[in-house]
Amino acid sequence: MRIFLYLSLLIFIAACNSKPAGLPILSKQHEVDGKLVYDTIPSFSFINQDSQIIDKSTVAGKAYITDFFFISCPTICPIMQQNMLSIQNRFLEEDKLLLISHSIDPKRDSVVRLKQYAVNLGAVPDKWHMVTGKKDEIYEIADDYFNLVLEDPTLPDGFDHSGRLILVDQNAHIRAYCNGTDSTAVKAFISSIETFLHDEID
Repeated sequence: MRIFLYLSLLIFIAACNSKPAGLPILSKQHEVDGKLVYDTIPSFSFINQDSQIIDKSTVAGKAYITDFFFISCPTICPIMQQNMLSIQNRFLEEDKLLLISHSIDPKRDSVVRLKQYAVNLGAVPDKWHMVTGKKDEIYEIADDYFNLVLEDPTLPDGFDHSGRLILVDQNAHIRAYCNGTDSTAVKAFISSIETFLHDEID
């Protein structure tokens, strides 16, 4: 009887000290030596609004929120960027969380234009990186983030792209995403970020 009570007490203490289950890993999987492993976001190198190189070293040991936009977008981008701004402001003091927005219109969205756009929007330097680079590299990595990006001259704004906001963890795995134009979905996404930070970053 004493042994049973002792074991029950140990189980109770372990349960009290354990963290709740965190967010699942949503990244694609592939097989290595007969085992399934999660894909990671590949290496990248872009230039932000302050002419700084943004690459894997920038996010080493950190999580980040990412999206794809372009400055002249008249439809979903303004909504997405306002929601990204809300996320920035909500987690402004969380130094282990960054934001990265990729321009899908590098021909027009120069570093100078990105800087002015970032200032006007209220993006905090070193917290929210608005990046540009080679178009092919931006479009290729969009697929790794579960984002559709296409140049389509038949559309009024010339591009077709997803409005997803994506949470990437410190191991380059996707942990959550949402429709960045849906306020209800964004609120749930912010709750997911809070859960992730509490369970795995703190």
